[in-house]
Amino acid sequence: MNEEKKQEERLDDNVDGVGEDTVETEQDISDENEQNLKEDYQACLEEIEGYKDKLLRLHAEFENYKKRMERDRLARMKYAGEPVLREVLSVVDNLERALAPAAEGVETEQYLAALREGVELTQKQLLSSLEKLEVKSVDAVGQPFDPNIHEAMTMEASDEIPANHVISEFEKGYQYKDRLLRVAKVIVSSGSGES
Repeated sequence: MNEEKKQEERLDDNVDGVGEDTVETEQDISDENEQNLKEDYQACLEEIEGYKDKLLRLHAEFENYKKRMERDRLARMKYAGEPVLREVLSVVDNLERALAPAAEGVETEQYLAALREGVELTQKQLLSSLEKLEVKSVDAVGQPFDPNIHEAMTMEASDEIPANHVISEFEKGYQYKDRLLRVAKVIVSSGSGES
């Protein structure tokens, strides 16, 4: 029996030893896992900081972009009329040339002829400039009266122009692209004057 007891004690010692090794191994694994988790956590924090930094930089770039676009938009609006003014300046130059002979003391008949020619050339150039800017006159004379593009100033009897058609214009109407700038002020036919 003694021997059995001794064997049991040896077995208990072996089992106890195995248990202690297992506990120590589990503790080592737990410490190692904790260390790995801390390292992973630290790496995640660094990655988050990197993303925060990128996000802040991107936000700042976007804000700068918005400000730059707003400045550009305001500059475009401020100088939007520049092409129109360039066209008008050449017309002003021609008007000055038309008036120049008066300052030189040219005879009246020559002056009037030069003035007429200068004004005609200026009108031609101004109409050409308006065409470049996509402004066109609205044809009214002989056309049926349309209250959307014509304003009737008066009505007159006419044997040549049918009733409710435009006889003549006080002021031309103009259209910019597909939008009406100004209606034509017109005289409308009331039809034949015979009753």
